[in-house]
Amino acid sequence: MDLSRRRFLQAAAFTAAASGLTVACGNGSESAGSKNGKNLTLWYWGGALSDKVVAEAKTHFGKDVKLTAASIGGDFKQKLTTTLAAGTSVPDITGIKGEDMASFLPNGNRFLDLNDLGFKEISSKYLDWKTKLARTEDGKQIGFPIDIGPTALFYRADQFDKAGLPTDPDKVAAEAGTWEDYFALGVELRKKLPGTYLINNISSVFNMAVGQGTERFIDRDNRFIGDQDHIREAWTTAVRPYTLGIDAKINDNSWNAAIGKSLTTELGAAWHALDIEQAAPNTKGKWRVCAMPGGPANQGGSYLALPKQCRNPEEAFKIISWILSPENDARGFADAAIFPAAPAAYAMPAMTGGDPFFGGQKVIEVFGPAAKAIPASYEAPADAAVMAPYMTGLTSIEAKGKNPDDAWNDAVSQAKQIARRQGVK
Repeated sequence: MDLSRRRFLQAAAFTAAASGLTVACGNGSESAGSKNGKNLTLWYWGGALSDKVVAEAKTHFGKDVKLTAASIGGDFKQKLTTTLAAGTSVPDITGIKGEDMASFLPNGNRFLDLNDLGFKEISSKYLDWKTKLARTEDGKQIGFPIDIGPTALFYRADQFDKAGLPTDPDKVAAEAGTWEDYFALGVELRKKLPGTYLINNISSVFNMAVGQGTERFIDRDNRFIGDQDHIREAWTTAVRPYTLGIDAKINDNSWNAAIGKSLTTELGAAWHALDIEQAAPNTKGKWRVCAMPGGPANQGGSYLALPKQCRNPEEAFKIISWILSPENDARGFADAAIFPAAPAAYAMPAMTGGDPFFGGQKVIEVFGPAAKAIPASYEAPADAAVMAPYMTGLTSIEAKGKNPDDAWNDAVSQAKQIARRQGVK
């Protein structure tokens, strides 16, 4: 895992804004061909699935079909979109990144309805809020949940101890229960430990604060609501650490150096643990995890889908059901920190052990409850593009000292323009 994974949501938003487009797969003609094919292809990207589980799937289903799995590099969404539009060489099974799912839903007819293949009977095994995000307006289930990104507060217990603050996860969670409590903790840390910062950048706070709500930038009636109170409150929350002087203003690759030295806390999803561990291996045992201020949000998490050209839908569905069973989901977490969308996995040995990097803490005791408490929210196809100006505006406050109110007004104005170009009312 590299820095690009840590900042994938921000990068996705900027990319969407630059293109000004949601996914349009085209209407080219294609033939679905035989529906009992013996050769099936799977497309995914590095880190999306456990490579060990995928390898075992080839053997497990080898008597019935030959499964060829390809880890696709580069811009996965663009390659998939281009292939679907062309209608040729389409994979039988494909991954879809969570941040891209909303833009694929308007073209749900490009995929098979998994409910017709048996997903409805097993859907209760997976988190309902996650499942709904891959459901079209007319009720078709086009995505089978791979994983999710429940968020939490990562913190340096050794630095908290030096500052005379609580170090136990439950006590820290109580001390930082609200955003204001959390920021007050940061001010105290800064006083006791000069040269340290609570927040890497304010965009990350904004992203989390928006994700804690049930509404985002566009409502179900396709109306722009990015100028309403819930977004303004998230903006105000994000700007607060900047005004308090506890924001490190890191918007470049210097995060890798800062995470082992000047940053006392990190807000992030379960998979972010690997980022911290790889960037700061010398801090092993010094970190802990607790509930996030203001409640959990979700960052990331993907799906498997079956394009309508799938040559053997029944067998393909058996394969993805096996790869994403709770048992194999738990293995995926152990192999590559892929946090399961199936709650039954949370009680399995692969997930319940102590994590040495976090001082032996059983981190599932934080991430498991967070996963179940994530609020269900509607994400419109144009959501990522509309969000981008806010992220840019927050960066301009940090980098250029732009007045926060001016940055807000400019962000709203730009977001409205992008929304209109994408057909939002």
